[in-house]
Amino acid sequence: MDIVLDVASRFLLQFQSPTLAFLMGGLIVAALGSKLEIPDSIYKFAVFVLLMRIGLKGGMEIREAELAAMVLPAIFAVVLGCGIVVLGRYTLGLLPGVKMDDALATAGLFGAVSASTLAAATILLEEDGITYEAWVPALYPFMDIPALVLAVVMANVHKVKTEGGHDTKVDVWGIIKESLQGSALSALLLGLALGLLTNPDRVFDSFYDPLFRGLLTILMLTMGMEAFARLNDLRKVAHWYAVYAAVAPLAHGLVAFGLGYIAHITTGFSPGGVILLAVLAASNSDISGPPTLRAGIPTANPSSYIGSSTGIGTPVAIAIGIPLYVALAQAVFGV
Repeated sequence: MDIVLDVASRFLLQFQSPTLAFLMGGLIVAALGSKLEIPDSIYKFAVFVLLMRIGLKGGMEIREAELAAMVLPAIFAVVLGCGIVVLGRYTLGLLPGVKMDDALATAGLFGAVSASTLAAATILLEEDGITYEAWVPALYPFMDIPALVLAVVMANVHKVKTEGGHDTKVDVWGIIKESLQGSALSALLLGLALGLLTNPDRVFDSFYDPLFRGLLTILMLTMGMEAFARLNDLRKVAHWYAVYAAVAPLAHGLVAFGLGYIAHITTGFSPGGVILLAVLAASNSDISGPPTLRAGIPTANPSSYIGSSTGIGTPVAIAIGIPLYVALAQAVFGV
């Protein structure tokens, strides 16, 4: 009972963070009917800088890291991305009023990774003084790409079975290529490559690092406003999507926390790394995933998977998931 109360108290303390405050602020001003808008160009610039900063820092740290320590967390990332899609297929996909194409697109989006959620988590860890391996954000593509590929493959296999045809071919490499070419993953991978192969310390310290916190608040404010707007889209589809979007991020994150704990015991994976692995699993793609799924599963209804992700899934992952995993780690690891 004491550990539950400890987790609850630590969880509530996380809401004093400016990162979460800006997210909630965006939700509130949108609910009040405010006409406040953040230009799309500023939003895209903020996302680019955030991902480049994460990538650069990760690349610089990988140069000094023991690559063997990355193997088990990377395997767990792949298992989580694929497992979330399969779980969604046999939970959301079997509920009344839910089309299988919509269920798989939604599961694919929730199996993929949110760059903004990842950025928010790194800031909260830094604010709490919780250290983590800087290469952990590099697990992003290990979870993101397998989830999107598997969702599209399973949707096409289901289409072949239901239509009774055998001529439909799935372009797996095309899906992987499109995922890699997505703006979010491209920026992150570019930052990783530059941090690994060059010496960007000076530009990192003078430009990317100082801007990180301020731009993240703009991103959180924008996401809060968009989340409220997407709730109208979610009302057009089955209410099961709202239930899934509220429950799935927390469940996925807790499973990932358990796997991270195994990695902690076996390889010395840091408590901060365990938290970030849980956050990656709890997040749902808000940048690269939607266009990939629109192209790969054109029969799926965007109101179902984008509405559930942006309207409910992302706020739950950020406002509830991140504080929950931080509080749990503080209780379990004593950090």
